[in-house]
Amino acid sequence: MGKIICLMGKSSTGKDTIYKHLLADRRLGLKKIVPYTTRPIRNGERDGVEYFFRSEQDFRQMKEEDRIIEDREYRTVHGLWRYFVADDGQIKENGNYIMIGTLEAYRHLQDYFGSDRVLPVMIELNDGVRLQRALNRERKQENPKFEEMCRRFLADSEDFSDEKIADAGITDRFVNSNLEQCLDQIRQYIELFL
Repeated sequence: MGKIICLMGKSSTGKDTIYKHLLADRRLGLKKIVPYTTRPIRNGERDGVEYFFRSEQDFRQMKEEDRIIEDREYRTVHGLWRYFVADDGQIKENGNYIMIGTLEAYRHLQDYFGSDRVLPVMIELNDGVRLQRALNRERKQENPKFEEMCRRFLADSEDFSDEKIADAGITDRFVNSNLEQCLDQIRQYIELFL
C-alpha cells in the first residue's frame, strides 16, 4: 500500500483550500479519500466530493459490516453528527492518498494501516483570523448555524491542544498565514515522506 497524508487543524485554518491545491498538484500524484458524515450538507457541497452524506442508519449498517476504519461523533446543538472513514474500496494497494481528518482520525489510521504509512500535516492559524473566516462562511449559508459554529470553535481548542498534538507524536506544524508559503512548505514535507 502507498502512503496516506492526513491534513488536520482547527476549523477555518484553510484545510479545504490546501487539500484542493495538494490534490491538484500532479507532481505529488495524490488521490483523495472521501470521508463520510451524517451531518446535513452545506450550501456548495456535493455528495461524494467533500463527504459522502449518509444517514445514521447507513452508519450503523456499515459498522455492523465492520467496514468503519475510524469514526467520531459530535453532539451538536442540532443533534448527533458523525464523521467516519470506511473501508469501501477507495484505498487500494497502489498510490498515495490525501484526506482531511482529526487527531483521532490520524491515530486510528495509524493503527489500521501502520504509523509508517500515515503522515500528519497539522495546519495552524491565528484564532482571530479563524473566527472571522468561520463567521464569513456561516453567513453565506441559507440557514446559518452560529451556535454550532461557536461550539465547534471552542471544542477545537481542546481537540487540538498542544498536549494532544504532542501525544500524537506530531512535531511539524504549518502556519497558513500566507497560503503560497504554507503550500510550498507542505509540498516539501510530503515529498520527503513519499
